[in-house]
Amino acid sequence: MTVRIGLIGSGFVSNFYMSGLQNVAGYEARVVASPNLEHAQRFADKWKIGKATNNVEETILRKDLDLIVLGVPNYVHRELAVACAKAGKNVVCTKPLARNRFEAKEMLDAVKAAGVLHGYAETEVFSPSVMKAHEFVSSGKIGRVLMVRSREAHSGPHEPWFWKKDLAGGGALLDMGCHTIEAARYFIGKENPVVEVVAWGDRLFHHDKTDAEDNAVLLMKFEGGQSAVAELSWTARGGLDLRNEVYGTEGTIFTDVTRETPLKVFTTRGAGYVVEKGDVDTGWLFPPIDEAWTYGYREEMRHFVECVETNQMPRETFEDGYVVSCILDAAYKSMETRRWERVEY
Repeated sequence: MTVRIGLIGSGFVSNFYMSGLQNVAGYEARVVASPNLEHAQRFADKWKIGKATNNVEETILRKDLDLIVLGVPNYVHRELAVACAKAGKNVVCTKPLARNRFEAKEMLDAVKAAGVLHGYAETEVFSPSVMKAHEFVSSGKIGRVLMVRSREAHSGPHEPWFWKKDLAGGGALLDMGCHTIEAARYFIGKENPVVEVVAWGDRLFHHDKTDAEDNAVLLMKFEGGQSAVAELSWTARGGLDLRNEVYGTEGTIFTDVTRETPLKVFTTRGAGYVVEKGDVDTGWLFPPIDEAWTYGYREEMRHFVECVETNQMPRETFEDGYVVSCILDAAYKSMETRRWERVEY
């Protein structure tokens, strides 16, 4: 079958979704919907999508769509995902699933009640290097995983709403921590839940932009005794920084998708766009060969399309997004109490 896709949202992440879909077979992007019709039309023209509209509700109710992809701000995730479920639409939602575990639970309950397919678009665990690392872990090549250390960092969000705690749900911990939490669960094993966390977060630099934390550190303890450390930052210069370290009883794995690239360029003229959140385009540069593929957008979009084709639930679902939200809520509580906090599922 050809999976007929409707995109809601025509901004940053939806561009990455379309870039990821370019080498995926078996889909047709039929419509893009955004409150800003002019923005939606530019997006449609860029990606050769047949229709652009500012009627989001009408798009969700269309009978000729097999999958709705939500690439929208955090504060409308719950509303739109629930609407998709009620309309009987298979739905994929960008990360984080919601601003807190209560919104995430509403979304999870809605898709379960509707019996639709639901995908959580967590790129980290679809990055080719991370998936390859997972192959070594799952085949026992590094023994039993004891600890995971991850870092997600850049110089700050690209849209005004990201900086507002009430709209986004949090700061760097929520925005970047959702990636590192799921990476840890992926390597250590989802059957082994995070039971308690301790976290620190503060606003170190962006005092005039945000009321949330722009740096954070999170320590997670798993039921089996394993631990995971996450370092998150909105003040890291030099472009997006994505790293994982996996320590096992018989070996170690490092992934570094944005700095250890196979391409290095030196230019005095300016290279233009090089990498997400890149601060400069002169001097020594380290461009990813294909950002959408490197970050995981292509493989996750391929996976979601194939799941709709075969009517199988994706390997990352709203259930995963809900679990991540529970861990994040405990982390924010720990930031306030300055002590270990149990994760409430």
